[in-house]
Amino acid sequence: MPGSQNDALKLELKRLIVSTCNKDINPEFIADEAPLIGIHSVLGLDSLDVLQVNTALLQRFGVRIEDGKHARRVMKSVNTLADFVEP
Repeated sequence: MPGSQNDALKLELKRLIVSTCNKDINPEFIADEAPLIGIHSVLGLDSLDVLQVNTALLQRFGVRIEDGKHARRVMKSVNTLADFVEP
């Protein structure tokens, strides 16, 4: 089954994204499979947001998104981001 089963981690990631990108949305309302980047995203993250999230991920979890292609795969949804963060 795709997507991390660690609900606490997914909520922490949602909170990190919302606070890092100054989005006015309750993190608990972000669906685990919802797109994070682009026009179909409830958050509408752009490339600057991705850079900010990348910095926050490095500081909090010690992981780094390597480039734009990698970011598109890793930040497709909260599930894919959690899978990337959690070994």
